[in-house]
Amino acid sequence: MALLKKMQSPLTPKPEEKAESNIVRAPIKIGNYVISAGQRATVDLEMTKLYTHSDMLLPVHIIHGKKSGPRLFVSAAIHGDEINGVEIVRRLLKMQLLKRLRGTLIAVPVVNVHGFIHQTRYLPDRRDLNRSFPGSSEGSLTARIAKLFVDHIVHNSTHGIDLHTGATHRVNLPQIRANLADPENERLANAFGVPVIINSALRDGSLRMYADACKIPMLLYEAGEALRFDEVSIGAGVRGIVHVMRTLEMLPPQELKKPKKHVTPFTANTSAWVRAPEGGVMRVTVKLGSGVRTGDTLGIISDPFGEKEVQVLSNYNGVVIGHTNLPLVNEGDALFHIARFAKPGEVAEGVDAFNFLFQDELGQQYP
Repeated sequence: MALLKKMQSPLTPKPEEKAESNIVRAPIKIGNYVISAGQRATVDLEMTKLYTHSDMLLPVHIIHGKKSGPRLFVSAAIHGDEINGVEIVRRLLKMQLLKRLRGTLIAVPVVNVHGFIHQTRYLPDRRDLNRSFPGSSEGSLTARIAKLFVDHIVHNSTHGIDLHTGATHRVNLPQIRANLADPENERLANAFGVPVIINSALRDGSLRMYADACKIPMLLYEAGEALRFDEVSIGAGVRGIVHVMRTLEMLPPQELKKPKKHVTPFTANTSAWVRAPEGGVMRVTVKLGSGVRTGDTLGIISDPFGEKEVQVLSNYNGVVIGHTNLPLVNEGDALFHIARFAKPGEVAEGVDAFNFLFQDELGQQYP
């Protein structure tokens, strides 16, 4: 009896292709936890023990995709009172789109747990965590937490995004800060989709500096104010992270029936603060994102009786990317943060276009 030879369909994988598709991606280990390909889990890393004998834990959520790809960490609240990023991470993790993830997402919504609980920027030893990297297992409390984050999060990642806001009583325009000398940083900064990018120098002890030393491209997103939620800042942050993940091919490209409007970001190589010429009570006269020129009035400082008024004048051409929200100022206080541009009007128009894109989504205009 003649043997029938099975015909191979053009759609049937070749033997070597089929074997490759059956290869199971290696698991990822974070702390004492092992997460297999296709799984997601929340794990708790042991940080410190409080003087009450209670354990302080660092919560980390990992989505380890079935298919290989970049390993991206997204962290927030390195400064414990900068809480916009906590909400950005929460909304990101709720997205159904992550079911199609390639690679690995490592999300740390609250890095500085001590500061988050006490609603303060610092840790109990009064040190700044973002000036303490890479840390030390035998150093201060802050140094030990930095070392824990480096060992289990940074060293397990190929890329990073760190989420921040302005400090207490200061508000920041949505912006990306990155070392643009790295082409990958520049590519991802432009993909994020906020109107202003600051080519920011690396600071000693910062997470960005350590990531750079490890050849890990990393963006820092700044938006909003400490201890306050801001819907535009949060929405732009979630959307920006998704844009970066699409650019890294961790998520599939967006399917659009019509081209989506995109704001072209503007890059500033320098920025500077305008300080209070005198102490008093200040009224801000420019809005965030305004284009200003040297000599323009940014605010007016007066005494409580209104007997004397002093104008706060811009020392630069540029765009207001941050300012204080506290009307009570001392001489020398940093009041207005200006990103320096030769043509501030064009940048301000870009900021307005960015705000307009969010009006339909949020039902409000950025203040």
